[in-house]
Amino acid sequence: MIKVTKVHPGSIGEELGLAPGTELLAVNGRDLEDFLDWEFLTADDAFELHARGPDGAEVVFEVERDLELPLGVDVEPPRIRRCANRCDFCFVDGLPDGLREVLYIRDDDYRLSFRYGNFATLTNLKPRDTARIIEYRLSPLYVSVHATDPVVRRWLLRNPTAPEILPQLRAFADHGLEFHTQVVMSPGVNDGAVLERTLDDLWHFGPAVLSVSVVPVGLTEYSKHSLVREPTEAECRAAVQVVEGRAARARAARGETWAFGADELYLRARLPLPPEETYGDFDQVENGVGSVRYLQRRIHEGAAGLGEWAGKRIGVLTGTSMAALMPQVLVPLAEATGAHFDLIELENPLFGPRVTTAGLLPGSAFLAALEGRTDLDLALLPAESVNDDMLFMDNVDAHDLARQVTVPIRFSHSFVDALEAPVAA
Repeated sequence: MIKVTKVHPGSIGEELGLAPGTELLAVNGRDLEDFLDWEFLTADDAFELHARGPDGAEVVFEVERDLELPLGVDVEPPRIRRCANRCDFCFVDGLPDGLREVLYIRDDDYRLSFRYGNFATLTNLKPRDTARIIEYRLSPLYVSVHATDPVVRRWLLRNPTAPEILPQLRAFADHGLEFHTQVVMSPGVNDGAVLERTLDDLWHFGPAVLSVSVVPVGLTEYSKHSLVREPTEAECRAAVQVVEGRAARARAARGETWAFGADELYLRARLPLPPEETYGDFDQVENGVGSVRYLQRRIHEGAAGLGEWAGKRIGVLTGTSMAALMPQVLVPLAEATGAHFDLIELENPLFGPRVTTAGLLPGSAFLAALEGRTDLDLALLPAESVNDDMLFMDNVDAHDLARQVTVPIRFSHSFVDALEAPVAA
């Protein structure tokens, strides 16, 4: 059973009389467990819906519709599947006390992998989960492989019962499913020869593995530093060499790069980023793979409509990691708009200077940087630094922040999205 949270006006759901609080029990006699069941079982042009209204009355609807017409019904999110692993580099274990309760949830949920591109290890799948993935063709999935050697992988996951990943992927691939994969590189554990074997195993696995990314492990001041460390410049350079060797092979054999290093890997290695065409469709940009080149593409595509900013002074606030790469983005943006961009680099007072990602900056850092600034016409903040409720990691509300500073602020994914409209006079 799942509950309705919203019914859109004028929709089929409203016509049926569904309302927030309605319990959706079954479709065509099959019980509903979560949004996957709801979306896939109602994908036909005709089906039987068993529901229980807020008043307790049960109704069976015979639904017929044009497939182009959405049902207009939002349902409650699923209870998140918890992670069965205890990785030394776990982000949750690197959090300080006192943050929002939801931030301490270790999620490892294949449903969120399919819906949002979250990476999952697939170590907590039950037979019913496997059957659902196959039946609903949840593809592509985003899978944290880390190592294909089962002993090394179990060590990394701190999970002695973790199933072997290659047979898991093979079972899904035999049913036509595909995957984007990642390796979080922990130096001395899954780099070097282990990394080479992992990439080779995934390559020989075949076209079902759409891509693999290598991301250097990142730690906060609160992480388990006695058990794990961040890679050195030399170790990152060695990893880049391995990745680029496999990428060259893939381009020669398949016409696509396939193997990628995260921007952070190149930054730590002090090496230039690969060219834009390397990244194809930017399938792992949310994982920090090709972020800078993606921004450059978006600016090139949307710069023509940004001429109203000529002569304006715009602050760009970001973490120390992206700040080192940001000039590659801001120079062409300044040329396209005629604006002056003031790069404001922020350290992370919540997690410590080791955490350089812009999306993990707390509201207090932005407030401190903008307080008293009267020389800016606009300040751009990374959109990934707030959640859907416009809260930063430290629970500072973005609306409260905007009221406390004198400069207008906007949140941006690609600069172009935030500069399409001028600031009101």
